[in-house]
Amino acid sequence: MANSSSARKRIRSSQRKHEQNRGVRSAVRTAVAKARRSVLQPMPEGSEDLVRIATSALDKAAEHGVLHARNASRRKSRLMKLAAKVSAEHAAPPAEAAPKRKVAARAPKSAAATKKAAPAKSRTKTERTAARTRRTAGSSGEERR
Repeated sequence: MANSSSARKRIRSSQRKHEQNRGVRSAVRTAVAKARRSVLQPMPEGSEDLVRIATSALDKAAEHGVLHARNASRRKSRLMKLAAKVSAEHAAPPAEAAPKRKVAARAPKSAAATKKAAPAKSRTKTERTAARTRRTAGSSGEERR
């Protein structure tokens, strides 16, 4: 329990703000849910208005500190992306099989590119370890000789 009068007052004010913020957060969730349902219907009519209302509610909640600004931005982005995807699907006619394009003939490779690299000379385990040590140390080994 709070010991000072200012701490008690702080508890009372935070409880008031908590109740108010709960209502705002609930209204935002409802607006977003209505917009999503409207967008996902087979014939979305009036969904633009509901999306606009939901984005406005998210902006206001973020402005007043009920939601974090990035949280509101993320939710708006997802809602707009969904609305754009669904409207593109409804607006575009069914895609027909596109005619295949002819692939341009490639130029022949140069003689140097067609030659295979010579097989690497087999080295002993000691030589491989020494080479690895030089690579990791950043030295080429030239100064050691």
